Amino acid sequence: MDMIPLKPERKAQLEEYAKRRGQDPATALDDALAIYLEWERQDFAEAVKGVRQGYEDLKAGRTRPATEFLADLRRKHDLPAR
Repeated sequence: MDMIPLKPERKAQLEEYAKRRGQDPATALDDALAIYLEWERQDFAEAVKGVRQGYEDLKAGRTRPATEFLADLRRKHDLPAR
């Protein structure tokens, strides 16, 4: 088994996390890491999808002036005008 060094405070957090779940630290860490990595994979895929959609919108001419967008944003969030 490969060993990965943990900071003492992170090890303490992991041990508490494992204890709350009735798991040994290695299993708890594996579960937590699997959950995080799946979330990160989905987040990345959604970001790529959003960038592609934005690029397609740009190519198709589905845009509006930045000044119009910023004015709408200021109104929506009650931000002061410049």
